[in-house]
Amino acid sequence: MLESPPDGILLVDKPQGISSHRVVSIARRRLGMKKIGHAGTLDPMATGLLLLGAGPSTRLLTHLVGLGKTYTATVRLGVSTDSDDADGDPVAAPGVAGADVSDVAVEAAVAAQRGTIDQVPSTVSAIKVDGRRAYDLARKGEEVVLKSRTVTVSRFDVTGRQEHTVTVDGVDVQVVDLDVVVACSSGTYVRALARDVGAALGTGAHLTALRRIDVGPFHVDDAVDIEDDSVDVRAALLRPADVARTLFPTVALDPVSAKDLADGKRVRAEHPDHDGPVAAIAAGSDRLVGLVSVRRGQLRVITNFPTPTGA
Repeated sequence: MLESPPDGILLVDKPQGISSHRVVSIARRRLGMKKIGHAGTLDPMATGLLLLGAGPSTRLLTHLVGLGKTYTATVRLGVSTDSDDADGDPVAAPGVAGADVSDVAVEAAVAAQRGTIDQVPSTVSAIKVDGRRAYDLARKGEEVVLKSRTVTVSRFDVTGRQEHTVTVDGVDVQVVDLDVVVACSSGTYVRALARDVGAALGTGAHLTALRRIDVGPFHVDDAVDIEDDSVDVRAALLRPADVARTLFPTVALDPVSAKDLADGKRVRAEHPDHDGPVAAIAAGSDRLVGLVSVRRGQLRVITNFPTPTGA
């Protein structure tokens, strides 16, 4: 019997200095397949949890992108960059001398970013403006005006601070580095939080470190090093049924109903009405057949999951 092609969700601990697209390229080589995607891009400077989907499980990524996320980060007060992080070029370096950067003042600036807020994303971002990426426009010197978006920051706490001096364009500048933890909704820019805290304090600010530790129920401690050739990447794939079971309510299907749903036929099942997603799982094979909604006992497909070729 031929071995089934890879199918599942891979938790990757992205190293610093490579793009999310590069991680996908490495995974394609390691798994020997092209059909791999990712959910929730991480900037090259950032490290931490990146979710990849292989084979039919790439269809799950749509439902993973919107999960809440948790980060640890370091915010440097006293220097602003054009990208709001350490990969950008300094645009202002007033330092913190003469500014009120006391714990009380910092807490007030941070607290203003908690809750449901309207946030203007960082100019150097992947957001499209008239069909073009904002970072491409910014790097060509074109003016970029991004609309604010509503995001939710459920946690933004300062866990430590260090005061020291850095050199910016040959000038010594006094700065304060704040270690922070941020839990937020999808679409939140942590570097924009840093920028806005710096603006409130009158010092400017940018991120010098960013690490994503959680995406929904998934944690970076369970992720693999995609660059480590000793790691069995295929074995590390999370089964789609297990992922769906973690995220959604489930309905079990007998073999006939599972085949009918996979074939696009109407299927009935005992389950309360639910707008979905509800994970429809074949009871015998424990295979994710589809994500569905339920109305009066009838399943309606939101996303189906074909059996990998060769299974």
